Amino acid sequence: MTVTDTATRTLVERAGIPRPLAWGFLGVLIFMIGDGVEAGYLSPYLVEQGLSTQQVALLFTVYGVTAGVAAWLSGALSDLWGPRRVMALGLVIWVVFQVLFLVVAVPTMNFPLLLLGYGLRGFGYPLFAFGFLVWVAAATPRERLGTAVGWFWFAFTGGLPTLGSLVASGLIPVIGPLATLWVALALIVLGGLIALLLVRERSGYHRLAPAGERPLVTLLGSVSILWRNPRIGVGCLVRVINTAPQFGFLVFLPLFFTETIGFSLGQWLRLLTVMFATNIVFNLIFGIVGDRLGWRRTVAWCGGVGSALTILLLYHVPVAAGPQYWLALLVAAAYGATLAGYVPLSALMPSLAPEHKGQAMAALNLGAGASVMAGPAIAGLFLGPFGVQGVMVVFAVLYLVSAGLTLFLRLPDE
Repeated sequence: MTVTDTATRTLVERAGIPRPLAWGFLGVLIFMIGDGVEAGYLSPYLVEQGLSTQQVALLFTVYGVTAGVAAWLSGALSDLWGPRRVMALGLVIWVVFQVLFLVVAVPTMNFPLLLLGYGLRGFGYPLFAFGFLVWVAAATPRERLGTAVGWFWFAFTGGLPTLGSLVASGLIPVIGPLATLWVALALIVLGGLIALLLVRERSGYHRLAPAGERPLVTLLGSVSILWRNPRIGVGCLVRVINTAPQFGFLVFLPLFFTETIGFSLGQWLRLLTVMFATNIVFNLIFGIVGDRLGWRRTVAWCGGVGSALTILLLYHVPVAAGPQYWLALLVAAAYGATLAGYVPLSALMPSLAPEHKGQAMAALNLGAGASVMAGPAIAGLFLGPFGVQGVMVVFAVLYLVSAGLTLFLRLPDE
């Protein structure tokens, strides 16, 4: 080993990245950049090509459903087959159905083919990315797991939507929207091959479930673990609360900030960018903090209590100060930071069920998928009778409830 190799190895390990998995984090980042390229423009592009807004909404709904199912399956199938095979399946699905989408469906604008190609492609990225998250949970020593999952979420959110949207904004004026989607496919292939060919850590090559456990028992166990191990059920609920407000307030905050506060649409979009750019950085920071302070304590105080305070500030500061843009940016960044306080939950959940880490991660991912539906549903239920202020208070109370629920998330040796 050369001096350069030794220095690189030391740098990677000192950063908290498990060295045997290091190429996987890079692969996930590039893969998610490819997945995120379309995030900011695919909907209006399809409308320009002749689809109705209702058809686009249905297309994205089907995609969301398949992605939610795949998020759950990523943990269940990792128990059954091993994370690496699940990642390979996700890569193949993404590539095959994206080619169908671009070669046949988009040129003809045949809606059933669009539903087939884009809808089934939704299985791809969760199997690949969350399959790697299961691999991280299975292969990383417990004392460094919080930092490792922090790096995962840094790579995941750094690609989708942040750098993906940046790539799109640079390429579309030069090569056009359709060619940009082909570039996204190339990035997917590159990221997938980097992770699958260069990560040699052996635990990801084999099933994670106990030897001799029947396949059907393994798959059903990824659901029954919610009541077989009540702490996993509680952790799943905490994960639902984690991002439900984030998806919920996207239903009404754009109008609130543009029509009530008086910002332009561009200012609102930049505010949203600052919020999630801050979240990316703090995903890594709170992963490290969780290893030092304790995962449960970090989720409760930095995630639950912190998000309860900052989501109230996100409403009340602009109302009190008016269109003071720098103040709005400050509270948006604060909310993005505290939202990352839930990152150690990805380390805590598999540690609550060390014999069934894949099942525990399946429950965690199930909670993530449920939050996409729960947030808008809560907003729709309370917005009419209580207004924006009332909905934000409801979300703040839910965050405090999640902080209280962490009392039940004690590790087996605690």
